[in-house]
Amino acid sequence: MPTIEKLNPDVPLYARTGINLASAGLGARVENATNDFFAPAARMLDDAPPIFIPGKFDEHGKWMDGWESQRRRDGGHDWATVKLAAAGRVLGFDIDTAHFTGNYAPAARVEAAYAPEGVTEETKWADILPHRPLGPDGHHFFRCENYESWTHLRLHIYPDGGVARFRVFGVPELDDTTGGQRIDLCAALNGGRILAFSDAHYGDYNRLLAPGRGRDMGDGWETRRRREPGYDWAVIALGARGKVEELLVDTAHFKGNYPDRCSMQAADLTSFGDGLTDALVTDSMFWKTLLPEVKLGPDAEHRFAGELEEMGPVTHVRFNILPDGGVSRLRIFGRPVRS
Repeated sequence: MPTIEKLNPDVPLYARTGINLASAGLGARVENATNDFFAPAARMLDDAPPIFIPGKFDEHGKWMDGWESQRRRDGGHDWATVKLAAAGRVLGFDIDTAHFTGNYAPAARVEAAYAPEGVTEETKWADILPHRPLGPDGHHFFRCENYESWTHLRLHIYPDGGVARFRVFGVPELDDTTGGQRIDLCAALNGGRILAFSDAHYGDYNRLLAPGRGRDMGDGWETRRRREPGYDWAVIALGARGKVEELLVDTAHFKGNYPDRCSMQAADLTSFGDGLTDALVTDSMFWKTLLPEVKLGPDAEHRFAGELEEMGPVTHVRFNILPDGGVSRLRIFGRPVRS
């Protein structure tokens, strides 16, 4: 039973459990950069791991999968402004210089601003990561000790060079002004997180909670073909405790490999807090049924409301797919309820 806390033990816990607020797939974007002559700054927000293509050149030189500025001769340094996918508290960073060897940025610094209406000349910036050295062709994980909420970051590189990926792991700020309005309780941008799963052989399981519909069959959660009894599942922490009113299970692009059926269990674990993933996985098998087994079809959105069992507010769900297969997106619509 893979739990997110146990996956990739060499990676800091915040990078395994936090949401990448600088994910282009979640809506983050580069607003400006001082220079991106060799490779556009927007490329460093791509969700896919960086690649290297030998012999690939464009009109500016060697094609690189990331942000690369030209060589500076004026004594200054380069920077890029990133609008995060959602306002949130930053837990830590991964400044990845993969494939940048003789052209990596030797040092970096990060500033942050809270500017929900957009950055202006009057915007105040705060240092949330002081100067840190970087090396060639590797991950550089740095913890953030600041606990405020931010909408924009400014990545400074000294003096110039390349960064393959800039990842900002954190916790989205759920708007407190919803006033009990219906939201997607499990959306990544609302703080929903996958804590554990039975299998995630194909695709990217994090995209299950991403906005929009899947682009293709790789843009979602897909398990291997099950050759033994049982079924596949994922345990999800909701972004807010809430009363579930409707579920949407989208099998977009999954045609010969969609699950035959699905069901959902749920529990209110307000008093248990976070991080008990081992206990949660075991306990989740005995949670109350929220959605009994229902049929699914290929490449379609499936909505369930009248099928839901009556249940109070919940904080966690176990999404079961029977026996295996792929789901592009999951939506859990409901109204936040204060603990």
